[in-house]
Formats: sequence, structure tokens, C-alpha cells
Amino acid sequence: MALSRFLFTACLFALFLFACAPSPYIESPALTEAASPAPTSIPTQTPIPTATPRPLVPNFEHIVIVVLENKEFGAVIQNYKMPYFNELAKSYTLLTQHYAVTHPSLPNYLALIGGDTFGVTFDCDSCIYDAQTLPDQIEASGRTWKTYQEDMPSPCYPNPYAADYAIKHNPFMYFKPIRLDVNRCARSVVPFTQLSADLAAGALPNFVFVTPNLCNDAHDCEINITDDWLKTFMGQLQPALDADGRPYLIILTWDEGQGKHSCCGLPEEAGGRVATILISPQAKNGFHDDTPYTHYSILKTIEQAWSLPFLGHAADENNVLITAPWK
Repeated sequence: MALSRFLFTACLFALFLFACAPSPYIESPALTEAASPAPTSIPTQTPIPTATPRPLVPNFEHIVIVVLENKEFGAVIQNYKMPYFNELAKSYTLLTQHYAVTHPSLPNYLALIGGDTFGVTFDCDSCIYDAQTLPDQIEASGRTWKTYQEDMPSPCYPNPYAADYAIKHNPFMYFKPIRLDVNRCARSVVPFTQLSADLAAGALPNFVFVTPNLCNDAHDCEINITDDWLKTFMGQLQPALDADGRPYLIILTWDEGQGKHSCCGLPEEAGGRVATILISPQAKNGFHDDTPYTHYSILKTIEQAWSLPFLGHAADENNVLITAPWK
């Protein structure tokens, strides 16, 4: 009996010890390893696109200049005899302070493509100069050019007059690199009659210089005849340029005025104030630009449009670039 109690007590004691002993420790990975924080996404900044600076002058595919004769600004603007010219002046950009370089005609024509008058003070019909001109720059840039001379019998016709054609209104004939190059003559100094064929073929060159004959340019005839000629000419030219769809500029100007008005570092007595119209989808409509300009400004603006160096007086600061009209 005593032995039974002893064994019972011993069993209870052993059971008690086992129950109270600490249980084996098993490490928990969750407790021993520091929890890694969830990765935080760092927002990346989207670069803000830099606007491409607007060019000072649009890069025109075609530039056409038409030179009329011997009329002061006030003789044509608001003149009832030139309704079409005035319609264009109201609808497009009119340069209200544009000045010819000098008198008479020829040195103004030379200035438009050569950047200088080359000392010419009269309408010489036999002068010739070995100088760089706008056509040289145009060809070097990979572009094309052509002058269409109304009533000129054949390319680079050398005589001073033929019908109502006058060599003094064809400045390209005064530069050796053009006049003495038969191939350039045949290709680029052509009668006005070739214009229709070039338009029909879609072969209008990049630069076009148009001289109407002595009647149609207002030199010898009334300005209403010039207005009619201009309306017919623009009715042929502008739809073709619009259909082409590429940027273009048409410049309508006058070689000289009838006064001696001046600006921009020209001699005190210069070539008078002339009415110049810029017609282009890239130009403002119904806009009057009151900035003082000269014929050298026209040359400078063409060269700027095509990234060409400024020739002669086109580089002068006083002959400012035409920038205000562009959209």
C-alpha cells in the first residue's frame, strides 16, 4: 500500500515537472529577420518639350516678285483707277513705309538682286558687272530661279529694246556670271510667255522675278491698264500656288516713286515711297506694316527665308528684316 502511494506520488511529481518545464524555443523567421519595406516608386519627371523657336521669316517654297514702274505710294493707294491693287492692299499685308533706293530705274533693279547700285546713276544699257547676285546664292543652295520678261524676244536678248521690252528693267542682264553663260540664259532668263507653260507643268522655280512690259508696268501707260494686267496675272499665278499647298510669298512692288523720300540710312534724297504688298498664306491679312523698309530689306528677307548670306547693303542694320507680317 505504501509502495503504491509512493509510485503514485512519484508519477504526479514527474508529470508536474514536465508540465512546468519551458517548451523548446523555435526561432520564427518573422521575428529574427527585419521586415523589408515595400519598394516605393519614385516618380520620374516627364521632360517638358521645348518649343521650337519660330523662324524670323518663313521658309517659303516659292517667292515671286513683280516690279511695277514709277509710282509714288499716294499715287496708287486709294486710287480708283487701281481697284484690284487696292483690294489686294486691303486683304493682305501692305508695307506703308517702303522706300526705293534712288532714281532712275536701273539702280533700283540692281539693288533688289545684287545688294548694291554699283555706282549706276542712269539707265545704262551696256554696263556689266562681275559680281555675286541672289541667283548665284539660290543655285548654290540647291534651289531654282527664273525671270520672266514680258516682250523679250528670246533668252538673254542683248539689245536695249524690243517692242515694249527694255533691258534696263531686266537686272539679270547686267551681271557677267549670268549674261555670259549660255546655259543659264536659256534656263533662267526667259520670255514671259514661258510662265504659262511652267505653271501648267508644275515647274515653277523657287524664285521668280517678273517684269511686265513698258505698258503693263505703268511706265508708259495708265495705271488702270496695269491694274487689269495684274488681275489677269494673279488669276493665273495664285490659284496654282494655292493648289501646290506649300508656303509661298508674292511681292508686288514698284521700282521707284516720283518723289525723293528716304529712310534707313539711304541718301537724304532717295527713290521715293512705294506701295509694296505681301501676299502669302503665311502673312497676316488686312495688316499694315509701318516699319521703314528699303529695297535692300526685300533682298535681305528673301535671303533670311532661305538661310543665305546677306549681300551688300542687305547686311546693313538700317535695312531691317521684314518680320512683322508673318503669322
